Amino acid sequence: MRKDNQYTFDSRVRFSEVDHTGRITLPGIINYFQDCSTFQSESLGVGVDYFKEHKRAWILTYWQVVVEEYPRLAQEIHVATWATEFKKMLANRNFCMTDFDGKKLAYANSVWAYMDTEKGRPILPSKEEVDAYGQGEPLEMDYQPRKVKLPESAKKQEPFAVRKYHIDTNEHVNNCQYVQMAMEYVEYIDAIRQVRVEYKNSAVYGDMIVPKVAIEENRTVVELCGEEDQIFATVEFS
Repeated sequence: MRKDNQYTFDSRVRFSEVDHTGRITLPGIINYFQDCSTFQSESLGVGVDYFKEHKRAWILTYWQVVVEEYPRLAQEIHVATWATEFKKMLANRNFCMTDFDGKKLAYANSVWAYMDTEKGRPILPSKEEVDAYGQGEPLEMDYQPRKVKLPESAKKQEPFAVRKYHIDTNEHVNNCQYVQMAMEYVEYIDAIRQVRVEYKNSAVYGDMIVPKVAIEENRTVVELCGEEDQIFATVEFS
């Protein structure tokens, strides 16, 4: 449903989306947000097929997801998204998940870059592509910097290969999969209240991921790197 430049949909938390606590996982919340923005693009005629035909894509460069409460199994939820700013090749987008009484459960800010997928470089979106989304007021939240501060030292972990199930329609590792990979190195995952992700390079099928982990007083930082030490994504949990 589209209202005031927002796209919304209602759902219930599925058994396949919860963990041992009976509540939705952090990747489950992120997937709802990703799905919501995808549904909006599809409803506006600028979805997956459109971008594939025009060799264009909105590529996520940064997430800040805040969780106030993890909804429980079978709980009814309301998910919304809207664009808040377009500036040259970049766009900002907010997300919000509430219960049916309007209580805020989780929310997010994100930054996207418009890319020419054939040439692999940023490009200006057309006026029609921008106007299709419209703009809404930014969500009231504590906006964190786009750059995730790297720890002074991090421990290198056992490398692993990118699998087929990690890949999305852009033939890259899906945005949420990086978070799922990084969560393997967080001890108390049900205590996570915020995740920030800075995406730098796209991993593809067959790449090796070399994790580097630093556990600090108030945060855990996981750098997901390649074999040549390039960073695919930096994930900060707090």
